[in-house]
Amino acid sequence: MTGTSGRTGGTGIGFDCDVLVVGGGIVGLSTAYALTRSAPGTRVVVLEKEPAPARHQTGRNSGVIHSGIYYRPGSLKARYATRGAAEMVKFCAEHGLPHAVTGKLIVATRRDELPRLHALVQRGRKNGIPVRELGPAQITEYEPEVRGLAAIHVGTTGVCDFAAVARALGEAAGAAGAEVRCGEEVVAVDRRPWGVAVRTASGAVVRARAMVNCAGLHSDRLARLTGDDPGVRIVPFRGEYYELADPSLVRGLVYPVPDPAFPFLGVHLTRGLDDHVHVGPNAVPALAREGYGWGVVHPRELAATSAWPGSWRMARRHWRYGAGELRRSLSKRAFTAAVRELLPAAEEHGLRRASAGVRAQAVGRDGALVDDFLIHETNRVVHVLNAPSPAATSSLPIGRALASRARSHL
Repeated sequence: MTGTSGRTGGTGIGFDCDVLVVGGGIVGLSTAYALTRSAPGTRVVVLEKEPAPARHQTGRNSGVIHSGIYYRPGSLKARYATRGAAEMVKFCAEHGLPHAVTGKLIVATRRDELPRLHALVQRGRKNGIPVRELGPAQITEYEPEVRGLAAIHVGTTGVCDFAAVARALGEAAGAAGAEVRCGEEVVAVDRRPWGVAVRTASGAVVRARAMVNCAGLHSDRLARLTGDDPGVRIVPFRGEYYELADPSLVRGLVYPVPDPAFPFLGVHLTRGLDDHVHVGPNAVPALAREGYGWGVVHPRELAATSAWPGSWRMARRHWRYGAGELRRSLSKRAFTAAVRELLPAAEEHGLRRASAGVRAQAVGRDGALVDDFLIHETNRVVHVLNAPSPAATSSLPIGRALASRARSHL
């Protein structure tokens, strides 16, 4: 590979940057932002394959700033979410970005959900999150159209525009000297003892002393390009949303009690900053890593997913859950029935299709869905192999952690 020459760092090699970040989503841009703030003078380049940042997971989600109530105390998700939620609100305020701290209800609609709801109360308190327990009459004080046996109110949950946050992070990093290059898809990686050199689809070559893999839906593929075995595969799950034709039915955020066996929160109601109320997501396997509809099929990607032993083991283990998700995907009536458990006033004709998102879910060889953040380090490279919800909420502390790891390789 040949390319432009920069500082040599005493190796005789011309470096184009100190740290190369691959992926221009909110985690990658937060990492670049953290590097420019924690180590001024560090030369940072971000490569993003799309024409603009935040085109995939960052820009295709419900925009919820999660409190951290769901996550196992002591886990990375719990630590990052509780810290990140407060930091995200502060960042939005400081940069004039639209946001609101609305609070949310988590509602039990069946008796078998009551023990899980109580466990969430205990988990939230262990994570330092203030929660208030509600009975049926108190639920209607918050949400007159929502019905349930019991609920908890989480006051620290909010909403924002994560794509706008990502753009602000990129602009701040750029103002501090980082370079964000869009339209540059990495197709080859040459790793040496001195660092890495990557080639993009345009033919450009970038040499760096260290690399951070924040490629999201393609993070396992990029890891293999570096010569590393990630030990997991990204299995894409599409989150399908509807929108309420009558948004007055919902005042804020309403969630069901999640099933702890799955890293999905179930069909919930989210009033966004635009006052539209999104309903979903329904989680189904996508037929491409960027498969935002059933008509998007990439045979090579689908074959690679099918060839991973963990995909079949996961399917055998969770086929009942998956069948229910598929049914709600293919039947609007079934989806409406799920919504009506929380919102009896919802009608099939009152739901309109909204844009979908795709989650990059890491699956182990044994079929286990990786539930927490998964970060692997090898010589000169830091791989983010699983960044589940609440990755956007937690992006500021995650970015600092990744920046610290990257600096250790310089």
